[in-house]
Amino acid sequence: MFTGLIEALGTVQRAEVEGAGRCLAISAPSLTPEMAIGDSLAVNGACLTVVECSGDTLHFQAGPETLLRTNLGELSPGDAVNLERPLAVTDRLDGHFVQGHIDGMGRVAERVQQGDWELVWFSCSPKLTALMVSKGSVAVDGISLTIVEVAADRFSVAVIPHTLSHTTLGHKGPGGSVNIETDLLAKYVHKYLAQQTSEVSKTSEG
Repeated sequence: MFTGLIEALGTVQRAEVEGAGRCLAISAPSLTPEMAIGDSLAVNGACLTVVECSGDTLHFQAGPETLLRTNLGELSPGDAVNLERPLAVTDRLDGHFVQGHIDGMGRVAERVQQGDWELVWFSCSPKLTALMVSKGSVAVDGISLTIVEVAADRFSVAVIPHTLSHTTLGHKGPGGSVNIETDLLAKYVHKYLAQQTSEVSKTSEG
């Protein structure tokens, strides 16, 4: 479980095909002293397991499902990635509950400068926007953000200067891919309502 508050930017050192998956080596000097093999780390919002530690570099394996749903398959050496360690039971929850289970990808559609802030629009599948509401939460590349507006196949967020300067969102231009994780509670509510509707429909037909 994570909060969506990015702790550090890491740098991809190596990204290689490994069978049906991919091996990633990411430099993260500020986090490696506290990481060990078997620990979890959110990389661009996707929860991965540390399989090797060497100096300032952490090594991960991303499987087919992860590569299918995330932008980790697009990473190349030199790319920056958002990093966050799991939430401890005693920590304050300053963002929102983020599982590290990516629902799908979106793309930067438009960036609108608003002083030091930016209004950023993302395009994505209507299946994802169906789980979003204005003023609700969404994780974009692991960043906890508040939704401003939701349309059929896009949504917008207002990004503060700190987030622009401390995450990958500060330099992703139009067309850039992002990982999207919708709000956990929204998923359960959506499924419950769908089941209720199905039950009502069956009763009516009977």
